[in-house]
Amino acid sequence: MKTAIVHEWLVTYAGSERVVEQLLALYPHADLFSLVDFLPQEGRDFIQHKPVSTSFIQTLPFARKHFRQYLPLMPLAIEQLDVSGYDLVLSSNHAVAKGVLTRADQLHISYIHTPIRYAWDLQQQYLQGASLTQGFRSALANLVLHYLRLWDLACSNRVDYFIANSQFVARRVWKTYRRKAQVIYPPVAIDRFYPKPQRDDFYFTLSRFVPYKRVELIVAAFTRMGLPLVVIGDGSNRRQIQQLAGSNVHLLGQQPDAVVEDHMQRCKAFVFAAAEDFGIAPVEAQAAGAPVIAYGKGGVTETVIPGKTGLFFPEQTVESLIEAVQQFESGQLLVDPARLREHAERFSPDRFRQELFRFIDQKWTLFQRRDGIQ
Repeated sequence: MKTAIVHEWLVTYAGSERVVEQLLALYPHADLFSLVDFLPQEGRDFIQHKPVSTSFIQTLPFARKHFRQYLPLMPLAIEQLDVSGYDLVLSSNHAVAKGVLTRADQLHISYIHTPIRYAWDLQQQYLQGASLTQGFRSALANLVLHYLRLWDLACSNRVDYFIANSQFVARRVWKTYRRKAQVIYPPVAIDRFYPKPQRDDFYFTLSRFVPYKRVELIVAAFTRMGLPLVVIGDGSNRRQIQQLAGSNVHLLGQQPDAVVEDHMQRCKAFVFAAAEDFGIAPVEAQAAGAPVIAYGKGGVTETVIPGKTGLFFPEQTVESLIEAVQQFESGQLLVDPARLREHAERFSPDRFRQELFRFIDQKWTLFQRRDGIQ
């Protein structure tokens, strides 16, 4: 079967791009489509250096750095991608990829990382973070998001089958689209990490500095406690986080993979304060033998076993996190790094490919029978 893989944008190698990488491992002859492709030449290994069919947004002014500003045009742009010559269309969706146009004799399966967060349940949080809560710009942003919700709901009916990256996202898919989604956990590169039985005396967090990640909460809590914390990451909240950090908090900024791996493998525990759809970093931490102290909501509740591989704090507050860290410091959670690693192997790329191929193969067989294709 001739296969097309559709992704929103190719600008870096992160969580959703790992799914694209594994889709291409399963279907190496597939053609690749994306709204924009700004991957550097040295960063194209994960797409096998394939050519990418892009949309008109690729050539718009300032698109290389500010393509996200063209959000109002993305529904139109994704519908202009021509996948009419393919039997199977696989979309990797966290915004608009599932809106690609397909016919009744094409099978469209969408791996959904999340419904569009900033258009649905996190709209107010995003508008506040962008200072769009009043005035003309606020009214315009709300109008655009209203239009985007209408389009997003309508185009959900273009998908034959949804795959969600967690039970948490599957519930959001049902809430948003009234569609069921099969859960297949995304691939985590656990082989990057090796658990060390002897841990150093510092806590660690790794994150983009954006509002919903709540890094400032972690920094404020550890500044108050005086316990050593190492933070790797950067982003729009950097100034606020720098102002909160005490002398016991070490902000390293962006670091290469080798530095991240070293800190994961040596830290006393990994701290995570976001309500993520899945959350790759907590799984990586467990693969490195680090227990996880996390906000007990979202995908992390499916990847961390409370009392065995980590601890949850119930509220996104400094006080709640401090209480969980004090519980950890008291020795109530005793973990074996090898057991943490064993648990993390449930999320390996090999397991992902096997489950995904089985699902697609079953749906393709069913699709052929229903259409009378021999």
